[in-house]
This record gives sequence, structure tokens and C-alpha cells, in this order.
Amino acid sequence: MSSLDTWVLSDHTADGATHPTYRKGSGPGVIVIHEIPGITPAVLGFAEEVVARGFTVVMPSLFGRPGEPGTVLETVRSIAGICVSREFSMFAMGRTTPVAGWLRSLARELHEELGGPGVGAVGMCMTGGFALAMLADAPVAAPVLAQPASPAPVGKARRADLGLSPADLESVKAKVAAGCQVLGLRYEGDPAVGTRFETLRRELGANFIAVEFPGRKHSTLTEHRQQEGVDRVLSFFEEKLKDATP
Repeated sequence: MSSLDTWVLSDHTADGATHPTYRKGSGPGVIVIHEIPGITPAVLGFAEEVVARGFTVVMPSLFGRPGEPGTVLETVRSIAGICVSREFSMFAMGRTTPVAGWLRSLARELHEELGGPGVGAVGMCMTGGFALAMLADAPVAAPVLAQPASPAPVGKARRADLGLSPADLESVKAKVAAGCQVLGLRYEGDPAVGTRFETLRRELGANFIAVEFPGRKHSTLTEHRQQEGVDRVLSFFEEKLKDATP
């Protein structure tokens, strides 16, 4: 089983916040943003696969206890912490999560070090839309949204909301119109995703690539892993970060 002991522990500070980061690998940079409750063994296993395909992976630990399994207790513990944190907005509509600024800074630092066309970013569940928020104001060339579930899908409007301010949405749309593709993964019956894929199709057009699976499961890359989904993400990173390098 993979262990965080083989990763280099550091931290990153931006916008008055500091979070631990775990790093491993070589090659173009990819930021893997964990889902609730944190960097579980399943999230770590996915990150190891990205490393094995020739990428430098940085995993920030935004909440939860790194390495702990995704139990009900850990999930409750993480949600309690998120609810009292000013870095996250679980219910606000038309607003970019505050932690996006920190993630953008991390992406800039990684890109400055490694160069290339940009970095990859994948968010999952509550952090699924964070990769899109990073695209608005950071050198992200391969954004992946795995079952984006924020804001919490309570009510019709929130089920469709992308978790972006109007200005950030316009920035994202401009970059996508200029050629940046966005990859999204979900189970078709996943209630947590709401109707966001319909919003993404409407706002981003043909450059939003949807990878959808039948059923009502949730975590496409981890707990309810679909190998086809993992393969599509790895191929997406290779195409955008390696094949596009002059």
C-alpha cells in the first residue's frame, strides 16, 4: 500500500494561509486536490498513478488528517472543520471559494519552477470545482473536475452553480474559448453533482469534455474508482502537459 512517508512534506503560504503539501515525482506539474475527508489511501493511490506516468505531483492538505481512511467519523470531523473555516464557501452561490487564491499561488510557484505550457489540476467532490477556479487566474493548462459538488446541491439554483464569481466565470470562458479544454467526470445519477454538467456544457461549449458513467455512485477516481476515468485523466494530462511542450 502507498504511504505518505515516501512523499516530501513541505508547506505553502499565500493570502495569509499556510497548508502542508506533499510532493513526489518528476516531470510536468500536477496539483491533486483531495476530496472530503482528506488525503485518504484512495486519494493517495490515485496520486501515485499520476506520479508513475511521469509527473511531479503536489498534494495540498486543505483539511482532514492526511493518511487516514475515509470513515464516517473522519468525514464528520472534516466537514465540521470546513464549516467554521473562512477559506471555504459550501453554500454561497456566484462566489469563488476563498481558498482558490491559495491554490492559484501554489500553481504559479510550481509552474515557475517546472516551466512548460502550464500545470494540471484535479479537484474531487467538494473541491471538484476548485480546478476550474484555478484556471481563472493561474497557469493551469489541464483542469479536471471530478464529480464537482460545491456549492452544496440544496435547491435548484445551487445544483446548477459552478462556484465561481461572475468575473472568474468570464475569465474561465475566455480561456476555454481560446482553446483550453476542461475535463469533467461524474456518475450520471450522482445527486451531489446536481445539474452542473449541464451548466458547464452551456457555458463552455465543445471544449468541456464530459466523461460520464451509469449509476448513482460518487467518487470516480477513488472510492468508486472507474479505471476508464483514471485513464482518461492521465491521457488528458499527457496530451496537455507533455505533448504540448515544444
